[in-house]
Order: sequence, then structure tokens, then C-alpha cells
Amino acid sequence: MGPRRGGTVGRHRVAIVTGAAQGIGAEAARRLAREGHAVAVLDLDEHSCADTVADIVDKGGMATAVAADVADAEAVERAVTRVADELGPPVVLVNNAGVTRDALLHKMTEVDWDTVIGVHMRGAFLMSRAAQAHMTRAGWGRIVNISSVSALGLRGQANYSAAKAGLQGLTKTLAIELGPFGVTVNAVAPGFIATEMTRRTAERVGVPWEDYVDRAAAAIPVRRVGEPADVAAVVAFLASEDAGFVAGQVIYVAGGPKG
Repeated sequence: MGPRRGGTVGRHRVAIVTGAAQGIGAEAARRLAREGHAVAVLDLDEHSCADTVADIVDKGGMATAVAADVADAEAVERAVTRVADELGPPVVLVNNAGVTRDALLHKMTEVDWDTVIGVHMRGAFLMSRAAQAHMTRAGWGRIVNISSVSALGLRGQANYSAAKAGLQGLTKTLAIELGPFGVTVNAVAPGFIATEMTRRTAERVGVPWEDYVDRAAAAIPVRRVGEPADVAAVVAFLASEDAGFVAGQVIYVAGGPKG
């Protein structure tokens, strides 16, 4: 599936958003498209990206669907090369791809651990390594890693918490390494966001979705749960010219103080 255009797309920057078939990734892709980026919508299955691509194109943007396992080094290199060939050199990368395999430590398997660490940590490393070559060559770039409040610790998520905390360390280190080349690296750490992933968590613990949301909202200072658009707005800022002096930061989008 080649790039699809809606209306006229003039001079644009190219963004890659991983895990963009749904949820936070899809909303981040749509928001970046509204900001004028050409967007590579990347997920495991190219066909699963069709709705996100269609939403962008219907509103006059430019997008293409790309399939890749972010934990596979060769697949990542092929995907980034394809994006550069079809859309142009990618100078914005949102590392959003993620999975959960929740279990208490004594029940967590090696596969549970390796899968979560592989997608989140290895995936962000491989995607950043591949994309940074285009950014440093351009002398301008933005990498935004999607962390989580789970980085602070959460029962039953040793693998996920470790991965999200690791992303914060990766963010700060890459900000130091890539800053001299005009590339900023930051992280966004969402709190409770109403997505399919959180719905599955509610199902796993056996709590009706409405009750699950109400309980979560009651513990949040702003008294509501977050939406993907809340996260996408911060991602868009960090990907913008205006955020050029923001680097190595972790911004909690959680309806209250964290960290």
C-alpha cells in the first residue's frame, strides 16, 4: 500500500508512529497529520492501519501504512528505508508500540518478560537507531517515547513497569547523545487512558468497564480518566519547533502530579 494523499500536501516533515493502528498511537498519528506531517502509520499488520490512514487522508493529510515487528532489527531497517523512499526522510519518531503480559512475579514466565521488554525496549532502541540517521543528516529531529506511570511501579506488571522505566533512561541518554545534532528526545508518561488496552485490563481483573473507569477517575485529581487525544496533544508539542529547548524530559499526562 503506497502513500495516500488527501488534498494538497506541500512541504512537510515525515513522522513515524509505531503501534499506530489504534489507541494512543492512532490518535498521535492523526494529530501529527493535522499539524502538517506526512505520517507513516506503523503496526504489526498493515491492514490494521487502514482506519488510521483513512482518517488522515479523509481530512486532507498524507499517510501510508507500514507493517513491521519493531523487535525485529531487519524488519525495522526495511520499514524505515521504505518510509524514507515513499514519504521522505523521517525526522519525527513516536515510539508507542507496546504490549502487556500481566502477571505476579511468581506466575510470570520468561516469555511474558521477554515479549514485553522486546516490544517496548528493544523496539524503541531499534526504531531510534534506524531513524536517527535521517535526523542527524537533516540536522533536526524529534523522538518521543511513550512511557507510563507504571514506570513508578504497579502490582502485576513487573515486565511492563521495567520496560516503561527503561524507556525513561533511554530517553535521557539519547537526549544527551543526539542533542548536539539538533535532535531532541523526550518521553510522555500517560496515566489512566481509556483505550482497548485498559479495557482488556478491566476484563482481566473481572471489573465492569464503567466501574473500572469510575474507580480510576475518583483517584485522579482532575476527576476524569484520560483520552488518547490528551496524550497526542503533548506528543504534538514535543514534535514541534516550539519544543526545541525541551530535551531529556519525562512529562506525565496523568491528571495529577507523578514522578
